[in-house]
Amino acid sequence: MQPLSGLDASFLYLETPSQVLHICGLLTLDGSTMPGGYSFTAFREKLAERVSAIPEFRRKLHNSPLNLLHPVWVEDETFDVDRHVHRVAVPSPGDRETLAELCAHFASQPLDRARPLWEMYVIEGLPDGGIAALLKMHHATVDGVSGANLIAYLCGLDPDSLPPLPETERNPAPPSDLELLRNSVASLARRPAEIAKLLPDLLAVAPRWIGRALKRTGMPVPFTAPRTSFNSTITGLRTVAYTSLDLDEVKAVKNAFSVTVNDVVLALCAGALRRYLQARGELPDEPLVATVPVSVQDRTETDAGSNKVSAFFAALPTQLADPVARVHAIAESNRVAKEHHFTIRPDMLQDWAQFAGPRIFGFAARAYAALRLAEKHPVVHNLVISNVPGPPMPLYLLGAKVTGLYPLGPVFHGAGLNVTVISNAGRVDVGLLGARELVPQLWPLADAITSELKDLLDAANGVA
Repeated sequence: MQPLSGLDASFLYLETPSQVLHICGLLTLDGSTMPGGYSFTAFREKLAERVSAIPEFRRKLHNSPLNLLHPVWVEDETFDVDRHVHRVAVPSPGDRETLAELCAHFASQPLDRARPLWEMYVIEGLPDGGIAALLKMHHATVDGVSGANLIAYLCGLDPDSLPPLPETERNPAPPSDLELLRNSVASLARRPAEIAKLLPDLLAVAPRWIGRALKRTGMPVPFTAPRTSFNSTITGLRTVAYTSLDLDEVKAVKNAFSVTVNDVVLALCAGALRRYLQARGELPDEPLVATVPVSVQDRTETDAGSNKVSAFFAALPTQLADPVARVHAIAESNRVAKEHHFTIRPDMLQDWAQFAGPRIFGFAARAYAALRLAEKHPVVHNLVISNVPGPPMPLYLLGAKVTGLYPLGPVFHGAGLNVTVISNAGRVDVGLLGARELVPQLWPLADAITSELKDLLDAANGVA
């Protein structure tokens, strides 16, 4: 059997019609580079050939009796690529706003759990014959890094070649109900011993972690973030925007102020959020708090599951008017937060997530939304900001040159804004996704990120 890890399964249990938990990637493409020119038929045939050889694209969920065990992955014996690949045309005039509006509509639709948890929309009708592809994959099956690795199987370094496929493997067949019940009983029987084994570690870490947070010698404390208009209950409607920055310019800022690329990214987001909130007349006097996912793939001791992530809380000093002061404040805050974060064992979240129960988590998620509890307790965090390493060289998706790669992460009740950043062939591509009723216009925020980089470059040149 191939059971989901507790962390993977949690993304299923916490999903509701208003809190859909898939990851999207918008790829803008130059179809003219495809051998023989672009045609949907050729694109679809190449895609079908690739995904049919990659087990992750053909696996679907299979639940255990009474849901006592996390779901398992099984082979979809009726897999048909046409159920997952859709051809659409962007409405006229096909500019960035209409493309983003179309993507927001697709991003708001839940995936069909009776099939493999992914979809691709091939979008035609962009200016100058351009095309785009919006790929949706459920968070239960990928995180940011593993999602990028799967996309890499569909991309080559030139239009005429693609990387070798892994040796074709079949996913497991559905196990019998008896086998699942036997495993469920065994898992429940082991649970007290597993909890007892994990508890000392948690009890040892918790006082140190909380103590450092309260003394402000660590990362920000959850539930202390200032409330903004995007910290409320969300619906299933989404907004999307995106922008692209020059990686050399980001590195010039990094070098000028002796900080990291991640520090610069967070500073750009902080400055853009300051402009955005100031324009709305709701700039708080305290720093915002962002949850920053961190990959633990190089530190984990387990091979189980697709999501190998942890996270830390980052302070965004939006109350500071000087962009250079924001950079230095973020660099120092990140240094302390990361040091604090590394005191926690990388597999702790994964280990405790194993005890997630579908009924309890599902009921809690629905009750939390129905009672609008996100508006009744202090704000846990304001938004999610992810920074994912991407390809350093140009890639060709099934022969079409990738001109933009914009990741779009999920939003949650109480945190209706997600900013995800990925490096891409000398660029830094930024995808923004928001809950539409809380963040109805995302383009001002996307454009403010570009303006912030210009201000930091001017300051960096002054330092030089």
